[in-house]
Amino acid sequence: MGKKATLCSCAKWLFHFIYSNTLMFKGIYVITDEFLTPKSSIYTQVEEALEAGATIVQLRDKESSDADLLPLAEQLQELCRRHKATFIINDRVELAQKMGADGVHIGFHDLSIREARTLLGPDKIIGISCYGDLDRAEKGIEAGADYVAFGAFFPSPTKPKAAVVDKALIAEAKKRFQVPVCVIGGITTENISELAPYGADLYATVSAVFGAHSITDAIYELKSKTHL
Repeated sequence: MGKKATLCSCAKWLFHFIYSNTLMFKGIYVITDEFLTPKSSIYTQVEEALEAGATIVQLRDKESSDADLLPLAEQLQELCRRHKATFIINDRVELAQKMGADGVHIGFHDLSIREARTLLGPDKIIGISCYGDLDRAEKGIEAGADYVAFGAFFPSPTKPKAAVVDKALIAEAKKRFQVPVCVIGGITTENISELAPYGADLYATVSAVFGAHSITDAIYELKSKTHL
C-alpha cells in the first residue's frame, strides 16, 4: 500500500511539474517572515529573490488575518507566475483556495492532508513538515503530499526550539521516497555546503536570504554551494 501510494503521488507530481512546464520544484525555497519581510517591502524583497534564482516562495504570516493577506497573496502569486516560480502559502488552506495559490505547506497541527486536498483539488501542491520523522513522511505521501520537508538541520533563529535532525536522514529520505525532499532549519550560506552531498531537492531558508545584506548575493551563494 505504501509503495503504491508513493508511486501514485510521484506520477501526479511528474504530471503537474513536467507536463505543465510552468513550475519548478528544485532549488532555493525562500520563506517570508513578518519581521524580515514586512508588508512595506515584502514585494520588492521577493522580487529580488526571484530575479536572483529562487524557485519557490512561501508566504508565512502567523499574525495577519486571511482578509488582510489576500491582496498581498494575489500580488505574490502573480509575481511568481511571471518568474515561472511556485507560490506556496503556509497553513492557510482556505486562503490558498480562495486566491488560487499554487499550493500550501502544512505542519503537524494544521489541517490534515486529505482535508486540504478536498478543499484545493487534485492539481494543487501540498507540502508537509516531517521534522525528523520518516514514518510521518511516508504516511503523508500515502495521504497525498507532493513534497516532504525535514529539519531543522542546524539551530534555527526563526524556530529556536526546533530539534536538530541528523543529516543522514536526507539520504535515507531520498532513497525511500519518490517525491521531492526539502531541507530546512538554520541553513545559511556558511553551512549549506554540509547538506549538499546528501542530495536534497529543495533548500528552504528565511533569514539566510531575507536577513542578508544583499538578497541577490545570498541566493547566488546558496545556489553555487549546492550546485543548483
